[in-house]
Amino acid sequence: MINIAFFDTKPYDRKYFDKALLDSYNKIISIKYFSPRLSKETVKLAQGFNVVCAFVNDVIDADVVNSLYEFGIKLIALRCAGYNNVDLKSVFNKIHVVRVPEYSPYAVAEHTVALMLALNRKTHRAYYRTRDLNFSINGLLGFDMHNKTAGIIGTGKIGICVIKILKGFGMNILAYDVFPNQNLANEIGFKYVDLKELYKNSDIISLHCPLSQETVYMINKEAISLMKKGVMIINTGRGKLINTKDLINGLKTNHIGCAGLDVYEEESEYFFEDHSSKVLDDDILARLLTFPNVLITSHQAFFTHEALNSIAETTLNNIKLFYEKNELPNEICYKCSAGKQNCRKKEQGKCF
Repeated sequence: MINIAFFDTKPYDRKYFDKALLDSYNKIISIKYFSPRLSKETVKLAQGFNVVCAFVNDVIDADVVNSLYEFGIKLIALRCAGYNNVDLKSVFNKIHVVRVPEYSPYAVAEHTVALMLALNRKTHRAYYRTRDLNFSINGLLGFDMHNKTAGIIGTGKIGICVIKILKGFGMNILAYDVFPNQNLANEIGFKYVDLKELYKNSDIISLHCPLSQETVYMINKEAISLMKKGVMIINTGRGKLINTKDLINGLKTNHIGCAGLDVYEEESEYFFEDHSSKVLDDDILARLLTFPNVLITSHQAFFTHEALNSIAETTLNNIKLFYEKNELPNEICYKCSAGKQNCRKKEQGKCF
C-alpha cells in the first residue's frame, strides 16, 4: 500500500480525492489528511509515509526537503500546476516532484474573463447597490470590448483559452511568450509582439506566464508607465508577477483604470482561510481592498467541479505510475523549471 501524507487539507480536497480513491485507487493507495500546511514545523507529520501531497501555499524549502529525504520520502505530488513554492535545487537528485499541469485551462480562462467583464461593467458594485434598493446607474459606465485590444502574456493552454474567448468578443489580440507558437497564432488570429508594444497598445492586459526569476515583478513602475492610461490589468497567474506597491500607485494616479486579482504576492498568509473575525494586518492588501475599481478573489480561478476531479485523478495517477511503472510524465524539469513532457525549451532544442 502506498501511504500519502496529504497537507493543507480542505473539505473539498477530501471529497474529490476520496471519490477518486473509491473509484480506482483504494486497493493500492491510502491517504492520511492533515489540516496544517507543510512547513518545517509540520514536516514531522510525514514520517512513516511514502509520498507527500502538497498545494500552492505549502512550503517546500531546503529544510523541509532535507527532512523529507531523511524520512525516506521518494515523491512529492503537487496537486496544482504551479511550483514556485518548491526549492528545485534542494530536491534535485533527492526527491522526485510531480504536478498537475492541465487540470482545467478552461476554469482559469473563464474566471479570467469573468473578472474582465465584472470590472468593465461593474457588476460587483451594481450587486451591492440593488440590494440596498439603489437602482442608480451613475458611475457604472463600461465600454464595448468589441474592437478593443487585449494583451495576453503567456500563451500556454490557459492563455490560449483566454485568447479564444476574447476573439469571440471581437477583440484584437496581442500576445507575448518567450517561446511563441506562430502556427497557432496564424490559426487563431493573434499577433506576437514584444512586451513594450504589448504594454503600449493594450486596453486589457492579462497575465498567464509562470513565476520565475525573469518574471518576478514584471508588472512594475516602469512597465506601468508604458501602458495606456486607464488600462485594465488582470492576474490569475502568480501574485509576484506584479509589484503590488507599484500597482497601487498606478491606481492612485488613475493611470491604471482597474485591476482584477485572483492572486496576491503575500497570499499564503490569507487565501483559502477565513479571517473575517480578525484585523487585517497586511497594509498593502488592506489598501487594495479600499479601491472600488479593484476586484480580488482568493485564488479560486481553478475552482470548478471538472478541475477538482482532474486534480484528484491526475495526482493519484502520478503516484501510481511512479510506484508501479517508475514513470514520471508530469515531473518538473529541474533544468528549465517546466514539466518534462511539456518542456517547450526541449522541443526547441534549448534544454538537455
